[in-house]
Amino acid sequence: MVVVHRAFGFRFVIYTQDHEPAHVHITGSGQAKINLLGRNGEPELVYSMGISRADLRRILNEVAMEQARLFREWERIHG
Repeated sequence: MVVVHRAFGFRFVIYTQDHEPAHVHITGSGQAKINLLGRNGEPELVYSMGISRADLRRILNEVAMEQARLFREWERIHG
């Protein structure tokens, strides 16, 4: 597990033994999974549990802003 980003009290994590497609797991007051390259090449929410809608909007916006860097981290970790 590699913490690749932190924002709004959440950790953005990439697991070293994970599978494609490229995605990040979000942990904090709840959990979420976001594909880095969803439809139209934009981040896409896979699931969310226990995260408020307001926080989820902030998290999705953060992933969109950091998308290129997060994808580079995924490639660095997974080859």
